[in-house]
Amino acid sequence: MTASKSLPARPSLESLRKQAKKLARDRSLSLRDAQLALAREYGLAGWQDLTAEVSRRLGKGLERAAVQARHLIHNNDVEGLKQLLAEYPALLGWLGDEDHSGLLGFATGAYGDAFRTESEGWFTRGACAELLIDAGAIVAPAVPEGLIFSRARGLLQLFERKRLLPRTLKFFAALGALDAVRTSLDENGHDQAIVTEAFLTACRFHHEAVASLLLDRIIRLDPELGERVDASVGRSAFVKYYMEKGPADPTTLGLWRAFVVQQIRLAAQEGDLTGFVRGLRREPWLLGETGVDFQRGLIEWAALNGREDVITALLDLDPAILRRQPPPPSQALEHAFVYANAHLVPLLTRIWPVPDDLPHPAGMGDLSRVKRWFDAEGTPALGDVANHAPATSVHLREPQWGEVGVQQVLDTALAWSVINGHFEVADFLLAHGADINTNWNSHEPASILHHLVSLQGDYEPMQYLIDSGIDMTIKDYRWHSDARGWALYGYHDEKMARWLEDAKRERELKR
Repeated sequence: MTASKSLPARPSLESLRKQAKKLARDRSLSLRDAQLALAREYGLAGWQDLTAEVSRRLGKGLERAAVQARHLIHNNDVEGLKQLLAEYPALLGWLGDEDHSGLLGFATGAYGDAFRTESEGWFTRGACAELLIDAGAIVAPAVPEGLIFSRARGLLQLFERKRLLPRTLKFFAALGALDAVRTSLDENGHDQAIVTEAFLTACRFHHEAVASLLLDRIIRLDPELGERVDASVGRSAFVKYYMEKGPADPTTLGLWRAFVVQQIRLAAQEGDLTGFVRGLRREPWLLGETGVDFQRGLIEWAALNGREDVITALLDLDPAILRRQPPPPSQALEHAFVYANAHLVPLLTRIWPVPDDLPHPAGMGDLSRVKRWFDAEGTPALGDVANHAPATSVHLREPQWGEVGVQQVLDTALAWSVINGHFEVADFLLAHGADINTNWNSHEPASILHHLVSLQGDYEPMQYLIDSGIDMTIKDYRWHSDARGWALYGYHDEKMARWLEDAKRERELKR
């Protein structure tokens, strides 16, 4: 079908509707016939085909614009975002991301805890969020929920001023609105789950008076909890404990059990192994099958922090995780390699076998096993990369890393070998395709040197990377900072920052 007209790159469906109405008037046609005639003028069989083509073109353009908008928000470029919205107003209704929260969700979502004003400025983009709100962006339900999760107090207040928060007990509790909480309790204060959720929210935002009021209501609904609390630490201390320590899994475990579990966790973290073991023996359910998630989480924490004593004390109590087959998915082994604690592997393999891939032997310094993953010509012969870390990690990959391929496997092996001080293995990997300037990092794109800075420990692996020629100007994805910047501004480690600066200068002098 020959077209007498051409659609623009970004066609407007509203404009086409107006054209069809004008054609109907000018030619005395029914609107349906005018739409058909217009579609054929554009070389399409009918109106449905024309609208589908418009949607297709707008969809592609909108997706590209959304990528650009996310980049502008990440860089806190308010003026650039304003200009882009003027060009693509449909972005205000775009909800095409993973959680369907749109650009507003991206601007308000926090990578870490945003409770402190400083960290909220780091992790969120309040100015961009306000621009989007004022421009009429759709506020998906996930957006205000995300504010509670991240504890972004400034954004919570912004949404309240804009009248965008749900008028529910949980959000009144997050705001610390005592009178509104009292009124809401009169309406739905008999639902223990709703009141408990509000109590936890008030504690997360450190609203003690609101949390105390809500705890009293919960105890009216659950007298047994009141007996336990009153017989132990008392209600005021119980509230303060939840505010300061934030027990995990209270919705699943219940307020009392979550309180007890957190006490046991803190005993382990603070090095009180006697109290840790005594607490577990007092709560035998934590060592049984129902406590497997607790056991796994504790071991993962210990693997990340190099706490061999905690793992040993737990395993000596014969927890159910030792018998679970197959063992639950876990990051314990990965934590050990990523955080320079590969010496814990023999303990961890009582539960999780070491995967048969390239990165794990690299992290253990087993050069002979590493070499088995290369053919006679020295080319990587990995088979299916889906069977190698990082593809096998239970930690979600950041989208900026893209799909896992051979290079990502080689770079992960390199990182693990360097982190754990196995430089002979690292030399081999660098000679066989690993990239010393990889954007590998434990959480999001940066560099191996950035990660070593975050460990704040041994300087020898950093010296190895520098001597091997790593680009010390590489900047991380989120903060646009080099490794020295991480040391100086992220960890306030002036000694390390000076060391990196001196090492860089010394290397340049040798060239």
